[in-house]
Amino acid sequence: MQNRPKPSLPMPSKRTSVMAKSPDRERHDSASSSDEDSLVNEGDVQSTPERERARTTPQQQQQQAAQSDTSSTGSARETPPQQRQQQIHRQQTRLPNGGPGPGHTTVWEERDPISVGAPRGDDRKRMMKPEITDLADVMQNLRPYTQPPDVTHNTAQSRRMTAADRVNRYNQSRQSSASDDNMGTVTGTGRWKVSAKIQQLLNTLKRPKRRPLPEFYEDDDIELEIAANPKDPNAPKPEGSSMTSAVGEQLVVPSGLPRNLEAAIQRYGSATYKAPVATVLDPNGKLTITLTYGKLLSRSQKIAYTLLNKAFSKGGETCLKSGDRIALVYPNNDPINFICAFYGCLQAGIVPVPIEVPLTRRDAGSQQIGFLLGSCGIQVALTSEACLKGLPKTATGEVVAFKGWPKLQWFVTEHLAKTPKDWLPPPRLTDDTPAYIEYTTDRDGSVMGVTVTRAAMLAHCRTQTMACNYTEGENMVCVLDFKREVGLWHSVLTSVLNGMHVVFIPYALMKVNPASWMQMITKYRASVAVVKSRDLHWGLLATKDHKEVSLSSLRLLLVADGANPWSLSSCDQFLSVFQAKGLRPDAICPCASSSECLTVSVRRPGRAGVNATGRGVLSMSGLSYGVVRVDQENSLTSLTLQDCGQVMPGCVIVVVKMDGPSYLCKTDEVGEICVNSGATGSQYWGLQGLTNSTFRVQPLGSDGKPIGEAEYTRSGLLGFLGPGGLVFVCGSRDGLMTVTGRKHNADDIIATVLAVEPMKFIYRGRIAVFSIRVLRDERICVIAEQRPDCSEEESFQWMSRVLQAVDSIHQVGIYCLALVPPNYLPKTPLGGIHLSETKRRFLEGTLHPANVLLCPHTCVTNLPKPREVHSAADFVTDVGPASVMVGNIVQGNRLASAQGRDMGIVDEESDSARKFQFISEILRWRAQSTADHVIFTLLNSKGAVATMLSCSQLHKKAERVGNLLLEKGKINTGDHVALIFPPGIDLICAFYGCLYVGAVPVTIRPPHPQNLQTTLPTVRMIVDVSKSVLVLSNQNVIKLLKSKEASNVVDIKSWPVTLDTDDMPKKKLPVMYRAPTAEMLAYLDFSVSTTGMLAGIKMSHAAVTSLCRSMKLACELYPSRHIALCLDPYCGLGFALWCLSSIYSGHHSILIPPSEVEVNPALWLTAVSQYRVRDTFCSYGVMELCTKGLGSSVNQLKQRGVNLGCVRTCVVVAEERPRITLTTSFSKLFSALGLSPRAVSTSFGCRVNVAICLQGASSPEPSTVYVDLRALRNDRVSLVERGSPHSLCLMESGKLLPGVKVIIANPETKGQCGDSHLGEIWVQSSHNASGYFTIYGDESDYADHFSARLVTGNTGEVYARTGYLGFLRRTECSQQQGGTQLSGTTTLLGGSATAISQPQGDTSSGGEEDETPGLTHCHAAATAASATSELHDAVFVVGALDETVMLRGMRYHPIDIENSVMRCHKKIAECAVFTWTNLLVVVVELDGNENEALDLVPLVTNTVLEEHHLIVGVVVVVDPGVVPINSRGEKQRMHLRDGFLADQLDPIYVAYNM
Repeated sequence: MQNRPKPSLPMPSKRTSVMAKSPDRERHDSASSSDEDSLVNEGDVQSTPERERARTTPQQQQQQAAQSDTSSTGSARETPPQQRQQQIHRQQTRLPNGGPGPGHTTVWEERDPISVGAPRGDDRKRMMKPEITDLADVMQNLRPYTQPPDVTHNTAQSRRMTAADRVNRYNQSRQSSASDDNMGTVTGTGRWKVSAKIQQLLNTLKRPKRRPLPEFYEDDDIELEIAANPKDPNAPKPEGSSMTSAVGEQLVVPSGLPRNLEAAIQRYGSATYKAPVATVLDPNGKLTITLTYGKLLSRSQKIAYTLLNKAFSKGGETCLKSGDRIALVYPNNDPINFICAFYGCLQAGIVPVPIEVPLTRRDAGSQQIGFLLGSCGIQVALTSEACLKGLPKTATGEVVAFKGWPKLQWFVTEHLAKTPKDWLPPPRLTDDTPAYIEYTTDRDGSVMGVTVTRAAMLAHCRTQTMACNYTEGENMVCVLDFKREVGLWHSVLTSVLNGMHVVFIPYALMKVNPASWMQMITKYRASVAVVKSRDLHWGLLATKDHKEVSLSSLRLLLVADGANPWSLSSCDQFLSVFQAKGLRPDAICPCASSSECLTVSVRRPGRAGVNATGRGVLSMSGLSYGVVRVDQENSLTSLTLQDCGQVMPGCVIVVVKMDGPSYLCKTDEVGEICVNSGATGSQYWGLQGLTNSTFRVQPLGSDGKPIGEAEYTRSGLLGFLGPGGLVFVCGSRDGLMTVTGRKHNADDIIATVLAVEPMKFIYRGRIAVFSIRVLRDERICVIAEQRPDCSEEESFQWMSRVLQAVDSIHQVGIYCLALVPPNYLPKTPLGGIHLSETKRRFLEGTLHPANVLLCPHTCVTNLPKPREVHSAADFVTDVGPASVMVGNIVQGNRLASAQGRDMGIVDEESDSARKFQFISEILRWRAQSTADHVIFTLLNSKGAVATMLSCSQLHKKAERVGNLLLEKGKINTGDHVALIFPPGIDLICAFYGCLYVGAVPVTIRPPHPQNLQTTLPTVRMIVDVSKSVLVLSNQNVIKLLKSKEASNVVDIKSWPVTLDTDDMPKKKLPVMYRAPTAEMLAYLDFSVSTTGMLAGIKMSHAAVTSLCRSMKLACELYPSRHIALCLDPYCGLGFALWCLSSIYSGHHSILIPPSEVEVNPALWLTAVSQYRVRDTFCSYGVMELCTKGLGSSVNQLKQRGVNLGCVRTCVVVAEERPRITLTTSFSKLFSALGLSPRAVSTSFGCRVNVAICLQGASSPEPSTVYVDLRALRNDRVSLVERGSPHSLCLMESGKLLPGVKVIIANPETKGQCGDSHLGEIWVQSSHNASGYFTIYGDESDYADHFSARLVTGNTGEVYARTGYLGFLRRTECSQQQGGTQLSGTTTLLGGSATAISQPQGDTSSGGEEDETPGLTHCHAAATAASATSELHDAVFVVGALDETVMLRGMRYHPIDIENSVMRCHKKIAECAVFTWTNLLVVVVELDGNENEALDLVPLVTNTVLEEHHLIVGVVVVVDPGVVPINSRGEKQRMHLRDGFLADQLDPIYVAYNM
């Protein structure tokens, strides 16, 4: 996978077309396969080495990468950037549907400005070649690497370690020697010294022997982990000496400085009470409000007095006392009220917690802020009048409860009464009490409160005063948020300590007039400005306002985000433009800070000297390995950093390793900057554990001992120390993404993305970059807001350029690139991007991108190696079926074989028995002996009786059909007759009519009137393939078959003779046909499998009666029983139940067509309750209709008196793995109506035998087991505990029917498998079909389906192969215990003992048992036998062999992938997967708005990658109802695939993953 050339990128299409019509398309996509072994043969010379290289380990790849001259340092993607570019350029001419563009002449020379270096000579020659139209040719011209591939590492064992090595590798992860196999081996520490080699050998011997290879698969987890963190031998390592700590100069406090902040307010408020402390501009920049020091003193004292003396709640118990916490909620344009409230709290000794103003009830991050407020025990929030007015209110006028917030009292701090004359603020608190709490957010959005003590607050103000050289009366312009970080420290705290005047520029004004801050510097002759690099950038753009600006008064331009790598270019550009306006170069002072450490470093204003400032051009690749390496000035892969100044006065800085214990870094190593000083935060409020790991760090020397007693605080900034104690920051811990062992900084990636023509396509400040964990590694996601006028074509060109740029500059792949509409990304209150909320929405699928591009093929390099399946031809020593069998016997493993109970002996010779060999004769007998017994009732959608039929009525109607066939149809015995009827009574009459005259009926579902296009051809095909000479039907269907609409689909003139059963002669049949032997053909059963195969089977008369007898025994069916059927009567067990079983057993069948349940979902269950039905049969489709359609109306049904307590068995008739989730949710939902959870079970049948398993009346409850999905992919069954990772719950498919024997055989070798081993289910039974009538498609493969023999053991027996994979598992279910547990899952027996001990069932049945002679005694005997039997063989069906997809050498069942996809997003209604040219295609139905379609693409890709280790090639989002489902409720994946390839799905969106 790792060095495949980048797959080409077809344009995704929105509602246009999935596939191009061009012939090159098929070949075009095979290049982007997801399987190493299916790479396009790029010229014969290349193919094998390329394939082999794909298997080498990451280590070897990186060695090879290092040798290849075009490699991008170990990026494991070896296509030279130029060629990659050509590839991407080439697809840009594709139309949205992937077809070639107009005229189709792309010039590869048009390259964009950020192209990677100039093309080398040979590339240029290659680019001049004339345009090539076929992708296969292009692939030949794009040699995956320029030098001949290195073939030295091609041993097949390249990934295997030596045996000893492996042992260690596994031993680390799980202690292999269990206590009992120590066998007295004395280890090296014992009495004798044993050499390491011998010890290793002993350990190897002690390990359990590995199973023979074909029986063995490796657990991928360890391999994945290793591949995700490769150790690159060529990675640069730090070479410097161990660092020494950087110590700041001694803190000198100027003599005139007030002793603390309260004293400062007191002094300036009385001595210079008219001096301004703060001035605010209103949003249009005209009006200003000023607060003087005198006003600040009086207002803050009023607030302090009120806080300490007011009762804040009705009962008066909420009185605040000093030390309590309080929330400050002031908008960004109101610093004056904020400053008064802040200092009011300080004077009262109350701890202020400034937070953002909540805008709506459910702001992004609101819950996390609520958590902080709750943990601080805050009950009161201070705010301004205007702000309180603007807060969202409830109907009663109260402020709404914000999501996750505690209940707050809101209090306005304006217009308070005067304080009493004699009131004095409380005595000063000690220095170690908290002064204020500043909130900070970590990368996953959690909000913590950093507590700053009074001593730290004062010490910090003093260090800033000294470092920035502040003096009384200076003017400062502040553009920052004054509630936290640099804004709070400089413009609210330090400025007041120094008696300065601050002019605040609100964010709203900056948006309107970005130059306003420079105009204020000019107007107020300000000497200090506190800004972010964003403000410098905006100021540069406001060129029309530059002429009246003068910055000559400025001695300090503090750049608050100097730690951000892009601040450098803003500073440089700003200086180059404004030096002419008087800006001094030494005024620009970047600083580094964090909420935890406060100010880490700042460049001193007016500095001089050698090391006063510095910058470094660093290799980005080196930084990704955590080392500092100098790069050339103009190199594209370099990062130029500026210093963030020197250590603060009185502080010490060290740099410690990012991961693991806090070892000191070497001088050329990047680590986390830690600060020791009196001016840092002291704790995260209420979070002791995090506090210890952040605020109490003891750096360790190389000897592993702490370097001193001092405790340091982690700043969260990553960087290193330059000469002269200069601090360089190259990233933050929150923005760090570790991909395949290399570290990348989110800000650097943003800078690269912005370099790709940003202004045309996206908004500069609106990009989110984060990583998500998928398959054991971090994957980079880039989300940007695109401009509204940007077309899809343009955005994809831009995206492909971004991919290239990031790949060539950072040597890392972007996993997901998404563009959202303008203003879609969640914002922080100051307008930035709320990163953690963006990530949360992305992961839960509520971000609604407009364009999305995923590149899992190029990014995911740690997939486990594909499994190599060893076939017998590979090597002679292969384990053959005989040895497997011997092995099973030796290990005492039971061979997998199971039998239903005995059918009893029927005396074939007796007349009565011979009479009952034919179902038609049983009907005639019933018509005579119990003429008026009602045998069928058909219900309509209202639940009313549509038709009732007694035995004699059915007999008479059948005779009339027979007459019709003889007289009008001129039928001969053995002719095939197609019966095309809706589900109902007519179908049954026509069936027996055919049997009465010796014709062979073929039941066919009528075409759907609304969907003739797809359903009519199937009808036509079955009529033709079954060689029917006549069609029997009713008026409505015949009209439809001959309609004008039908003539558009098939040739209606060529239908066989069509007879209408609605007009029939009323005559008795002269003579009834009787077949000479019971082995003669009774009927044909046609069905379309999910893989699109049309298969017809032959059912003989003997098989029919045997099947009925078997079901009668299993389900205890007598004439007094009522059975409700709600399934399709056209094939398989559904047909047998609808048309055959009642006639044989005499029970009353209530027929409910599934189409009526679609109209009235409650129909089936209401009927079951009304008729007190004990046994009912349905299909998954019906069960789903009930679960979805009645979910909300269970209570109404209860009120209407619906009670399902009568139901003993409710069996789902199916030909697939039981759908546990559906049956469980059905049981749970309707348990409210008295449905017993034990009643619901499934059955299993297939083409060769329509009923193999069926939950009988007195069978124990179906057992469930949990198996390992990963083992299943490797054709193994590995039982695990419930809830273990990768577990899959399987339920047995009902009990084996009487007279059925099943074995599990290896489908390839035809050897018998052991118990609990996966293999093909083979079946032997008297009701097996006699053979295929025809398989429409490929006949040769199916020759041995009915006459398979084992190659080992009992080779004489003949079985039919079901084509389904499954396994048998013997479980105990003895009577006494009332059920044992099976591997910690369901009870197998429960209370069914009572049912078994009463074989007669209903006592009301009296002597009715006797009505079918020859059956009674055997039934009783069988029941008695079952009562004492202790072992029970459960049959577990895993899935059809035809359906499985082989990917990466493993066998996947589509349903497992689909179940994962269904879970990944709540709006996915249905989904189906199939493969196409070795790509996995996932089709999902979106039950939501079209703008949600693209949310699904990343989630589907992540889930399948994470759970199945497969890369999704194409995600197709369609409307609900597009995935075709057949009458049995099975997905028709092949039809879907054909629709996809023929471009008939009309998708909402098609995403091609690169």
